[in-house]
Formats: sequence, structure tokens, C-alpha cells
Amino acid sequence: MRSAPPELGPRRGALAWALPGRPERSRFPGAGLELALAETRKRLLAACAAEAERRRLFLWLPVLMGLGILLYFAADREPALWAPVAGFAAASASAILLRSRRTAMLACIAIAAIFAGFGAAAWRTASIAAPMLDRTRIGQLSGFVETVEARDGGARLIVLVTSIAGLEPAQQPRRVRVNVKAGSVAPGDHISALARLLPPPGPARPGGYDFGRDAFFRGLGAVGTIPGKVSLSPPPWPAPFDLRLRAAIDQARNALTERIATIGGGQAGAMAAALVTGKRGLITEATNVDLRAAGIYHIVSISGLHMVLAAGTIFWLVRALLALSQTLALRWPIKKLAALTAMAGAVSYCVFSGAEVATVRSLIMTLVMLGAILVDRPALSMRNLAFAAMIVLIREPDALLGPSFQMSFGAVAALIAFAERWEERRQSEPPSLWPWPLRPLVQAAIGIVVTTLVATAATAPFGAYHFQAFNPFGLIGNALALPFVSLIVMPAAVFGVLAYPFGLDWPAWALMGLASGWVIDLAHWVASFDHSSLIIPAFGPAALACFAAGLLWATLWTTPIRYLAILPFAAGLAVASKPERPDILIERDGSGILVRGAEGRLILAGKPSPFVLQQWLNAEGDSRKPDDASLREGAACDALGCVVRDRNGRSIAYARDRLAIAEDCRRADLVVTPIPWSATCAAKLIDRTALSRDGATALTSQASGWRAHLSEQAETNRPWSRKPRQAQVTQPAAAAPSAQPDGAGDELERLQ
Repeated sequence: MRSAPPELGPRRGALAWALPGRPERSRFPGAGLELALAETRKRLLAACAAEAERRRLFLWLPVLMGLGILLYFAADREPALWAPVAGFAAASASAILLRSRRTAMLACIAIAAIFAGFGAAAWRTASIAAPMLDRTRIGQLSGFVETVEARDGGARLIVLVTSIAGLEPAQQPRRVRVNVKAGSVAPGDHISALARLLPPPGPARPGGYDFGRDAFFRGLGAVGTIPGKVSLSPPPWPAPFDLRLRAAIDQARNALTERIATIGGGQAGAMAAALVTGKRGLITEATNVDLRAAGIYHIVSISGLHMVLAAGTIFWLVRALLALSQTLALRWPIKKLAALTAMAGAVSYCVFSGAEVATVRSLIMTLVMLGAILVDRPALSMRNLAFAAMIVLIREPDALLGPSFQMSFGAVAALIAFAERWEERRQSEPPSLWPWPLRPLVQAAIGIVVTTLVATAATAPFGAYHFQAFNPFGLIGNALALPFVSLIVMPAAVFGVLAYPFGLDWPAWALMGLASGWVIDLAHWVASFDHSSLIIPAFGPAALACFAAGLLWATLWTTPIRYLAILPFAAGLAVASKPERPDILIERDGSGILVRGAEGRLILAGKPSPFVLQQWLNAEGDSRKPDDASLREGAACDALGCVVRDRNGRSIAYARDRLAIAEDCRRADLVVTPIPWSATCAAKLIDRTALSRDGATALTSQASGWRAHLSEQAETNRPWSRKPRQAQVTQPAAAAPSAQPDGAGDELERLQ
């Protein structure tokens, strides 16, 4: 046998020379594994070097910023602002000093990005912090009307508060949102009315959507209703300029909404108006349900699709008009001029449509894409998407927690990644065999189907996590509806807005209404399919994190290491398939409970809000509706309360009366009541005082009793946290959930 080279040493030399198929291979049992690991390491390093050479590491900066934002929201108290700023400065300085050592420099840049996300979240919280209402109050409300949105049977107002009876100025919320009956209130008016206000409600279940946190970042400190007359009153000070500007824009939006809805007619007109002005209050819930079941609800929420179509129409129109002049086409950069005009049009569209969160996010993405044209870069690239994500996260860090950001950026990332792979494949394929007249139609049809499939797959985990819903026929709905929206609705909207000042806009709105009616009919048809909307049991943030990591890994890399995304995807499926199910769910005000009885069947006691009950059922994967009589089967009820047996045979009492509490404390294993109770109780007791402190509560059965999951942790103290109420509320707790459906509806409307 040949001797090993002396510089390798005896064992390493033997391996190096014996492994190529010689009989000596069997003398080293671990040689095959060691060689495989070495080869795997070599390939991973080569792939990482290739990704770095393609400058793909930059794409992970917004991901690291997002990690910093998540760390900020995981804190149990408000962090000091100087800490992330100092950390960012130190990490940035270290990156500069260590620029000669590539690995160390990259590590410092990653740490700086995490601190940047953390600091941006801390800064935004500090910059918008305002008081939130401490408890339910009934009193005189005065303030400037910022926006008015017409709704069925009334309107919804955003009011800039000037005074609330019984509250000192330092305790007053900055803005409140109230529902009123039909009236003549206009944006910019200073009103005074008797209002019932309550703090923005917390999650309907532990781990669920937190409307209170969302309201804090939207500047809302209370929600409620004005049941009576609204009167105009003299303002205590002149309205500020920004308020007058917003009021003027909202008045123009309301006037155009009424005109489009009138010309378009019915729900078709309401949908057409929503696509132009962003006012969705005229769309009925029945239409919304059909649109969701068909998987096309994103059509009525002004987001990336509408911004791209509007800007694209303006870009094409301006470029085509300029190209009619030979002098301009040869001597001027008409493509860049068209891009500038489209950018101005996109900004105007965003402002006029209300500049909602999802719309502003879409505007940023569109401006980045059009800005790339100005500097002679590809408009649609993953790098531009990363720039847009970083701008959004710095400007609006809290958006990371919502479905709108997650679904929109997830879908766009998947589409860009697919386009990159498709372009590489198309260059190596032979030309299409379809004849020229049919080729554009076939390509368009394939494009709609493929992009819908890709976007649906990318957004499905986020939709299932936030809404516990999946629409299996969304491919059919999008394939049929998007051509109408892309080719008729949005171009007609652009021409209608251009013709509106001249009073010649009615043909555009009539055409929009006609096409919107077809879309609604298609949605109703798809929604009529069996199982058009499936309820997905809720899973936890750990499974969502696995799905998000898998999506990022699969889309941001270009080398074969992207196939490792199967590992987090598999882990996410494993975790999501076996979620922990609570045995008892308790409404945050004690108005009702849901108990898992024998054979796992859910049993209802009390009268919780229909909205909250629907959230409970969805989270459990139960397709029943809140008014289903079978929910109360298994509960023994009388005028004083109910008694239910859980799946372990324990007695759960729901008491509505003090006499019932005293009796149930002697007989039951657990007593739940919406009444404060300070006397002793032999059973485990959850009363109004505990629920005011802990919020919505979920209990999991154990051998020693129950393990509680609370939506309000006692040790958590954040600006949007609901503090324990020391004072007595002014109204019975059962009435408090009246504002909950509005909050949930807003979040569903911001789906994309």
C-alpha cells in the first residue's frame, strides 16, 4: 500500500488514501460519515459564498429588524429608549472597526439591525403614547370630527377629543371612535353629545387578536356609541391646520363615495366606491362573507393590487401619450417621466383613499419599485422589496404583528422568488408552440393561475393563524375575478377620477359598477360551493414562526440550500397539528363560558357576545354559529345560572346571582360569575374582580385542578395594557362587548 504523505499524519493520511474504494476502507467504520459531513460542509460553504457574491445577505436585514421588533413586544415592561440606541451605535461602530474581518463585520451588522428594529418600536411607542380610557364611562363628549364613514343605519366617527365629562385633560384620550345614528355631521365640525365610551377591548381569548394594542398604535383611546342626538357646539380653540386639511379631504372622499355608489347602484356601487375612496361602510356583511369565501376579499381593501394597477395604468397612459411625439420619444426619457407621473398619482391615490395602514404600506412598495426605474434598476426585485420592508418597519414597527404586513410581504416575496426561478427556466426552454394570437391569452391565463397558487400558498399560514379560516376555492375566485378588476375596474377608476373635475365621470362609474356587479356575482357563486370556507383550529406563535422561517428561507436564497426550508415547514406542521386545547374559555367580563364536555363537545353557559363566541368556536375548529341551539346541550340552567360537567366529570357552575354563588361554592369544583365576590368559597372561584385583572381566561384541566392562561399578565405593564379597574363601572358588564365586532371587522378589512 502507498504510504501517506507525512504532512497529513498517519490517521488522516490513511483516510485520504484508503477511502477511494480500496479494501482498507472497512478498517475505518466512521470514514464514510466523516467524508459525507466534510462534503456537506464544503457544499454549504460554497453555497453561502455564492449567496454572498450575489448580495443576497442584504435581504436578511429586514428579517433581523423584525426580530428586534418581536423582542421589543416580548418585553413585560416598557424598555428604556436609550438602551437600543446605544446598542445600535456600539454595533455599528464595531462593524466599521472590524470591516477587515468579514465574518465579524457581518455579525456586528446583524446585531445593529436587531437593535434598529427594537429602537424603532420603542421610538414609535414613545412618540404616539396617549392616555387610554380607564373604565366604561357615560358622559358628555366634545371634539372635532376628523372622519365620517357612512354605514348601514348610521355612521362611524373619529373624534379628536376636546373634553370628556369627569376626566381631567391629562386623562383624556386623544381620539375616540364612536358609532352614531344617521345625522348631518360633517368632517371638521365640533360636536357635543352624550356618549357611552369604554376602553378598547383586549383579546377575546388568550393569544387572540388584541384590538386594544392595535387601537393604541392607531391613536384611539376609547370606542363607543352616541345613542342620542349629536349637536354642533362652538370649539374651545380654532381647529389646527392638519385637522382642517384631513377634514377637507374626507369631505371630498364622502362626496365622491356617494356619487360612485349612486351611479354604480346597490352593492356593486358600494364596492366600486370602496375601491376608489377606501370607504367600505356601505358594503354589507353578506357581501363581505361571500367575498371572503371566494378568496377575493383583498379586492375591496386598497392595498398592493390596487396601487400597482392604478400606478401601472397611469404609467402606461403617460408613456403612451409621450411616445406619440417623435421628438419627445427620441430626446426625453419618457419612461422615467412616466414613472415620476405614476409616483405622483400613487401618492394622490393613497392620500385621497384615506392613507390607511395597508394603503401606505402599498404606497411605499410602489414608490420603491417606480424609483428603481429612475435609477435604471429592475423595478420588481427582491432587493427593492427588502428596501420597502425596512422603510415600513422603521416607520410602523407594530405592523409586523398584523396579518396585513405578513400576508402582503409574504405573497410578494413568494411571487418575486417564483419569477426569478421562472425567468431562469424560461431562458433555457424552447419557444412556445402556441400560435401568436393565442399566446398572450394563454400566458395571461397561466400567469393568473400560477400567481394565485403561489400567493395562496405563501399567505395560507398567516390567514389560518390570524383568522382560523382557509378558502380552498380561492383559486377559482381569483382566476375569474381578477381579469375584471385588472382590465376594467381599476382602469375605469383612473379615468373616472381624471374626468371627475369636468363632470364627465359618470360613464366610468357606471362601467365600474357593472364590472363590480359581475365580481360580486362570481363571489356569490363560488361561496355557494360546499366547504368554500373551512375553519382551521387555532395554532400558536411557535408554529407560525416555523412557517415564516420556512417561507423566508425558501424565497431569500437562490442556491440549493433553499430546499432546507422543508425543515421549518415540517416543524410548523407538526406543532400546528397538535395545538393545546383549553377545557374552559371565560369571557373577559364574565358574561359567558364555553366548556369542553364529554367526548370533547363544547357546551355554552351564559350569554357572551356573539362576536366573542364566534372567535371561540373558530379557534376550536368548530363550524357552528353562535345561535346554534346545540351549543347549550349538556348545560343544566335556570334563572340563577348553569351547571356543566367537563370531560373529566368536574362540576363547572356559572352563577348570575349572589345566592347562586353561595350555593355553588359548596357544591361545584369551579365557579365563574360576572359578579364581584369577596366572601370565602370552597371551590375555585373566578369572579368579576379577577376577570377585570386578568382579562379573557382559558383553563386547562390537570390532575390537581386547572392551569390558567390569561390574556392580561399581572407582571406585564405596557402602554396598551389594560390595568386593573379599581373603580366600579357605570354599566353592567354584559353590555361592554358592543364595540368588539367593529374592532374585529377592521382587522378583517385590513387582511391584505
